[in-house]
Amino acid sequence: MITGKDPRWRAGTAVSAAGINGWGDQPPLAYAAALRAMAGGVVSTARLLWRRRVHLPTEHVGRRLRFADGTSARVYRETVARRGATEDPCVLVVEFRLRAVRGRAHAAFRWESLLNTPLFAGFPGFASKLWLAHDERGRYRGLYEWDGPQRADHYARALWRVLALVSVPGSIHYMVLPGLRRDDLLARPHVLAGAAASRAAWWRPVDIS
Repeated sequence: MITGKDPRWRAGTAVSAAGINGWGDQPPLAYAAALRAMAGGVVSTARLLWRRRVHLPTEHVGRRLRFADGTSARVYRETVARRGATEDPCVLVVEFRLRAVRGRAHAAFRWESLLNTPLFAGFPGFASKLWLAHDERGRYRGLYEWDGPQRADHYARALWRVLALVSVPGSIHYMVLPGLRRDDLLARPHVLAGAAASRAAWWRPVDIS
């Protein structure tokens, strides 16, 4: 995690609940660093695909997640990378709102978004992603499990540069929740109920159906 002694650090978002000390919205990586990170991720994704270690299970597809801010979104895809056991689990939640995407264009985006898999699957520590469709406010979310909170943070700050090309300014946000597995959060979303400053948090699931 970036600390206050790091010159790149600025005040972001921090939460604490049930021993989970989360953070988010740190500055994006510099353009060159983000480009290197993305390029490395694409190469690693190609290796994983060649070895047939990237899968699209359907267990969670169709489930609806309701969030503390009163919105909800449906899972329309799941991506999993088979890399062995996750030793230092964390949950990463990312949100953004696309520019000029309305009506049927959302369905087109969901279809073509599969092509974005190389933007995350090959990053060090990636374990799984639930792709969430747009909510009532037009925002998309990705709910990930990552092996290593610092790795998740690094990915989110690199991804920001890509999302900024297609997203409404100010709509990109992320939250890293260390020590938490995705499936545990889905089974017991109340584990985050006491998180500070999160009573209306866009990233906190409160119910899954």
